[in-house]
Order: sequence, then C-alpha cells, then structure tokens
Amino acid sequence: MPTAARMQVVAECREALARSSAVFMVEYRGMTVKKMTAIRVLVRRAGGEMKVAKNTLFSIAMQEEGLTPPENIMTGANAYTLVYGDVAAVAKTLRDFSKEKGNEALIIKGGLLGNKLLSANDVFALADLPSREVLLAQVLGTMMGPVRGLVTVLSGTVRGLVTCLDQIREQKEKQAA
Repeated sequence: MPTAARMQVVAECREALARSSAVFMVEYRGMTVKKMTAIRVLVRRAGGEMKVAKNTLFSIAMQEEGLTPPENIMTGANAYTLVYGDVAAVAKTLRDFSKEKGNEALIIKGGLLGNKLLSANDVFALADLPSREVLLAQVLGTMMGPVRGLVTVLSGTVRGLVTCLDQIREQKEKQAA
C-alpha cells in the first residue's frame, strides 16, 4: 500500500500534468543547488515549472493522466519541466542554459508534447522555433500580402487619373497665361 506522502506527490504531479501542454525530462545529476535554483527561475519566467519527483511516482501520474511514460528516458536523477505557456520558449531556456559554460550537468533527455514522444533532438528543434508572437506576425504578414497587392493595384488606377487631371490642369493654366 503506498504511503499518503507518495499519493500526495502523485496527486500534485497529476494536477501539474493536467495543466501542462508539454513535459521535458532533464537529468540534473552533478548540478549545484545554486544552478538548479537559477534554471528553475528561468523556466518559471518562460512559462514553465520544474519538478523533481521519483521516476516511478511521475510515471504513475502520467499513466493516470492517460499519457504513455517514456521508460527509456525516465531513468536516473530526472527533473520534469512542465510547460504551461509557450513550449518553444521553455525549450529554448533549457537549451541555452545547458549550453552555458559550467552548466553541462543539465542534460536534456527528451519529453512529451501532448501524446507525442520527443527525443532530445526534437526538443532542440522546438528551441529553434521562433516565439509564438513572431509566428503569429509571420502568418499575419503572409495573409496581408495579397490584400496589400490588391490595394496597390486599385489605388494605381486612381493615382493615374489624378496625375492625368493634374497635367490637364497645368496645360490649361499655361494656355490661359
């Protein structure tokens, strides 16, 4: 029979998983408390949360939430990064922190995006994506291109008429003078 404390950990992990859109697994063995605190702050600013839990308890929470735990990744000392906001921003934060000198102990192992299993390379590919705002701006720019072209074509006819009328006015003024 599991203890009440373990059931509480599973319940907390389930609640966090229910709110999250993705989970990244990172190994933190060999990191100092100061560095671990620093990465937690950075992840929180990016819209995520880092939890440290036993792999078996987190695996139970994942199964209870209908997710398939990646057994090949869930070994060793893992921290689970739950994403509540922009997935690319949190992935970028983890990648950038792990690449800084002195932070090599943070190893990105992979994760889950919805029900899709991600490898470490997939997480790095997510980190290379532009932010949500930039992607929305690019889509809006693409949608506005044809409209902008139509406005330019339509205004060209009116502009030509105005130019022609202005030249006629200038000719009439020269003839009158």
